[in-house]
Amino acid sequence: MPKVKFTKNALKVERDNLKRFSRFLPTLQLKKQQLQMEMRKRVEQIELIVLKERELRQGFIKWLSLFGDESKVAFFMKTVRIEDIETRTDNIAGVSVPVFVSARFADTEYSLFDEDPWIDSAVNALKEVVNCRAEHEILERQHELISRELRITTQRVNLFERVMIPGCRENIRVIQIYLGDQQTAAVGRSKIAKRKMLEATGLEGAAA
Repeated sequence: MPKVKFTKNALKVERDNLKRFSRFLPTLQLKKQQLQMEMRKRVEQIELIVLKERELRQGFIKWLSLFGDESKVAFFMKTVRIEDIETRTDNIAGVSVPVFVSARFADTEYSLFDEDPWIDSAVNALKEVVNCRAEHEILERQHELISRELRITTQRVNLFERVMIPGCRENIRVIQIYLGDQQTAAVGRSKIAKRKMLEATGLEGAAA
């Protein structure tokens, strides 16, 4: 903490700082509340996407069991490959976050004559699983970014509430006390100087 200067100019600076900090704090508090609300939304969305992903996986496993051939796992991994994940950017309480749009899969060909008749349905089921997983990862990224901003904002709120604003108020208090004492001392010195001047001129009795 910088050393406090006991001057009228320093008092004005502290008062201006207090006014500015007090005006800025509600904005920070509002941002913190918005981020907390968005965090709760992301937690709920992640919980839902996890359940959806689990259901889709179970559905695909049922398809896989129809083939009865472990070599099909390699076939599906080769056939269903993400080429790109399309996202857009949204601003949430001042935080830029990616928003999932869709997953684009690489074009792969296979012979319907050489494969089981339900292969297309199984491939589509796996694509739903992979698409859901991609959306889940984007939600986790949103959660990470919002969580980081919430942590920073909370630190700033605490800094203003617990350090900067109380510090300004305390500085104002001690400067005012010092200046008040100085003013009282100045008045006392003035009275003493006046009395001595009257004594020196022999007019003390007349002034009384």
